[in-house]
Amino acid sequence: MKIGVLTSSRADYGIYLPLLQALKKDAFFKLEIITFGTHLSKFHGHTLDQIIADGYGKIHQLNVLLANDNETAIASSYGLTALKFASFWGHNEYDLVFCLGDRFEMSAAVQAGIPFGVKFAHIHGGETTLGAIDNIYRHQITLASSLHFTSSERHSQKIIKILDVNKNIYTVGALSLDEISNFQPIEKSVFYNTFNLSDDPFALITFHPETVASKDNVNFALEMKKGLIEVAKQINLVITMPNADTLGSVFRKAIFELKEECNNKVVILIENFGKTNYFAAMHYSALLIGNTSSGIIEAASFKKYVINVGKRQEGRTQSENIINVAFDSEQISNKTKETLSLGDYKGINAYYKDGATSSIVNILKKINDKF
Repeated sequence: MKIGVLTSSRADYGIYLPLLQALKKDAFFKLEIITFGTHLSKFHGHTLDQIIADGYGKIHQLNVLLANDNETAIASSYGLTALKFASFWGHNEYDLVFCLGDRFEMSAAVQAGIPFGVKFAHIHGGETTLGAIDNIYRHQITLASSLHFTSSERHSQKIIKILDVNKNIYTVGALSLDEISNFQPIEKSVFYNTFNLSDDPFALITFHPETVASKDNVNFALEMKKGLIEVAKQINLVITMPNADTLGSVFRKAIFELKEECNNKVVILIENFGKTNYFAAMHYSALLIGNTSSGIIEAASFKKYVINVGKRQEGRTQSENIINVAFDSEQISNKTKETLSLGDYKGINAYYKDGATSSIVNILKKINDKF
């Protein structure tokens, strides 16, 4: 079975990883990786290098990302991505192509495949993020896909409503949490030395713009900076940089200013951790702060509380470790102080279901002749 996998960012590649490793090892599948988006951007860490180092037989590279990140540039990048993939789908055929999530460039790649009859398998469909235009892109991808692997039964039911059919929809759990019970973090001293961390507690922080309310992002970035300046008086900060989103550069600028203004505090900026190091960072952190999906989906499995800021993730299923605040500097600072006194989160992760990878692989083999 010839499988293509669309990956456009460090985020989706990290989620795919357990599945990619399984497909690569299984002779039943012929695997090809299709890279585009920020993977090919030096500005975002050129994460293509990590994919190459992981040793796949064939890796396609499509350069589609524009340097700017305003609304016009995002729309133009969407068009350019669709144009590049119109040529790609015309010259490459697969039994099935995996796509994941909700990003604009992922949607463009998928939409371009519709006239060619490309059969897409969508991971993480049926979810809701009311604070991001990704919510629209996710549903576009769902409508264009023939096979669906969801993270919860609630999300499977959402897909049934979108498609008005109950066919080829499988609840497998969150792929990124597969075999999480066996996760062994990098030895603490090695991790801390690698990233120049002192042996003190730190908050793991990731902020992205709210692309539905793009005009408000200048103020949101300012409130983030003011809040984190106060948080830096309580605990060290380890900040992973934003992805390529509308006005993501506004948050980047504010983060660099934050580091300068906290020159007597520990503020570490990371362009790209990679999945193993990011999971280690989550494991060793005191808590998470920001508005990234990893806080919603993965943090509970690491027994971490999350200060979830703003509306970017609004509408997603939440475990009881999530503490929601507005883009308000005082709320960010005050809730962080309160949460640091709580210790470890002791509840469950609403997204966890063991064996997502094996479930997907088994389903693919069963439907191969019928699909």
